[in-house]
Amino acid sequence: MDLFVTRKWPPAVGGMETYCVELTNELESHTALRKVVLPGKEDGSPPSPTSLIGFAARFIFRYLRSKPPRTLHIGDLASWPLALVTLLRSPRPNIVISVHGTDAGYAQRKHLKGKLYRAYLKAGATLLRSAKLISNSTATKDAAAETGWCTQRIIPLATNLRAANPPTSCDGHILYAGRLIPRKGCRWFVENVRTEIPVKIAGTIWDEEESEVLKHPRVEFLGSLSQEKLLSEYRRALCVVVPNIEIDGDFEGFGLVAPEAAAVGAVVLAARTGGLVEAVHDGVTGFLLEPGEPAEWESKLGEIAGWDYQRRHEFIAASMAEAQRRYSWSRVAEEVLQVYRSS
Repeated sequence: MDLFVTRKWPPAVGGMETYCVELTNELESHTALRKVVLPGKEDGSPPSPTSLIGFAARFIFRYLRSKPPRTLHIGDLASWPLALVTLLRSPRPNIVISVHGTDAGYAQRKHLKGKLYRAYLKAGATLLRSAKLISNSTATKDAAAETGWCTQRIIPLATNLRAANPPTSCDGHILYAGRLIPRKGCRWFVENVRTEIPVKIAGTIWDEEESEVLKHPRVEFLGSLSQEKLLSEYRRALCVVVPNIEIDGDFEGFGLVAPEAAAVGAVVLAARTGGLVEAVHDGVTGFLLEPGEPAEWESKLGEIAGWDYQRRHEFIAASMAEAQRRYSWSRVAEEVLQVYRSS
């Protein structure tokens, strides 16, 4: 039996929650898996600090009273102390830890909390030297390495979004989907990339300064969309942009919007930075462009806007097929199991 433990679980909402749910669902069809999870709050927010402490105590008690698993898989790097209990039962436990972008990258922040978190991760790397780390991108691997953690394998993420056929037409606008925060680059894109093409923004406001972009005359704000409506918007857009900019101490761990959009029939333009390098197969599931370089984005937008129906249809058909193959949860589970069974 393998054991998966996580504090990131619905109804809390986020990339790590999605990862834990989808991965364990797929793993259950390949191995005997037991899950120990801490659900979030009904409003979609994460559990409280008190709940986290109680969860850790209950997990340790249950672990010590049951038969040790073949593998203990911790769902995020910040939860590394949960793995210490294995040292009480075995001198060489099989510990696997998944690490995500902010999960490792927060230690790069210059403020006091970032420095304290950095020390916390360094302590974990010292105590759990034999742990097998799974990073979702090279950027995440490098961030974890700065605090002493060694990644055994990079396993890019996946998406369940699918469409059967390429869209037959597009509405001629650019779509940005995601949070409005500085590193996502939405405001930079609208204010610096010179084009007359309208921009629709689907997402939530996390930063008041970034929300100034909503006042731009070319921008239409759609707000937070259901998955069904977002899929429709992906397919209707001339292209979907993921225009991240590089900011010290903050990077994109993966960039799930890119494979999601490609898998349902969008033309994706993404910045060549952070985990987006793994989230886009350049020239196949989308195009990688230099971050913070308006001229390159303007040139590619002009090229895509000039495609005829045949050129667009052929690109999207090939992009969809590759994205659906490459970014599947079955592939993620198979690769994770290989880490479980590695010596």
